[in-house]
Amino acid sequence: VQLQAFGGGLVQAGGSLRLSCAASGLTFGNYHMGWFRQAPGKEREFVAAIRWSGVSQYYADSVKVRFTISRDNARSTVYLQMNSLKPEDTAVYYCVADHLRKSIASMSDGVDYWGKGTLVTVSS
Repeated sequence: VQLQAFGGGLVQAGGSLRLSCAASGLTFGNYHMGWFRQAPGKEREFVAAIRWSGVSQYYADSVKVRFTISRDNARSTVYLQMNSLKPEDTAVYYCVADHLRKSIASMSDGVDYWGKGTLVTVSS
């Protein structure tokens, strides 16, 4: 299984970025997908998740309203649209996949697959 994230970079505060994660080696439609992040010197934290069907999305309080997670099952890709970025959003962002037999609410307890991260840097 490979989860390849794209789209990280340097952006000024208030700006936007769109992350993409292309999945391969799994049946994409059978997995909840999500994003975690890890800022320098901090623990990894949950950012957002989307149900296997795309019907429901979940967000950390710190990113609600500003971030939007979506998926394209035909392209086996999940996206994270990040608007109104803040310096505290600076982190390495990781794409994750978790089988639909598990509750999406338990993602913070562990997921089936992690991708390599992509760095997002927000300057003040």
